[in-house]
Amino acid sequence: MIIRKEFKFENAHIVRGCSSVKCRSSLHGHSYRVELLFESNFLDNGQMVYDFGLMKQNMKDLVDSFDHAVTLWSGDDKSYVEDMKRHSDRWVELPVSPSAEQFSRVIFVMIDKLIQLTSTQNGEKEVKLNSVIVHETATGYAQCFNEDAYSIAMGKIELEDIIFSEEVKRDFNDVELLEKMIAKVPFINPKAV
Repeated sequence: MIIRKEFKFENAHIVRGCSSVKCRSSLHGHSYRVELLFESNFLDNGQMVYDFGLMKQNMKDLVDSFDHAVTLWSGDDKSYVEDMKRHSDRWVELPVSPSAEQFSRVIFVMIDKLIQLTSTQNGEKEVKLNSVIVHETATGYAQCFNEDAYSIAMGKIELEDIIFSEEVKRDFNDVELLEKMIAKVPFINPKAV
């Protein structure tokens, strides 16, 4: 069975290398919608795959880290990255360019790690992240599956390479959990182990 939870955030970015001149050369924003799809062959004690209420806690914090922020690519021009950090309280720096495709991969890796760190509370069994869909516009989205999230060919994503501004960190309800998530760990696909 698959269940879905939707979150929203507002974000600004530049996608270098994009075929559109506006996209690759001008800071612009989107109203993003994020769909998290979870699956399991079991139901918990409440006859649910996973309680939607639990998702509102830490998963919402992770998605909200991008809200009203500028997302930067660590491979972009260093002076641009530093200027944006200097002039923005809320920013997130990624090891990949902030396209919808890469947002879906980053969010997948973050939520996947969060699930690994979360203790079950109500008999949940074998709950795993099926996919993440990031809607950049009303008509365009990217959907990421496990093999996409951990694909070296699409760009290496290690959580410790994701840098949150102090303002973004302050918004997390569980800063200790955030620190565990971005702790240095080897880059492996947990499904392949």
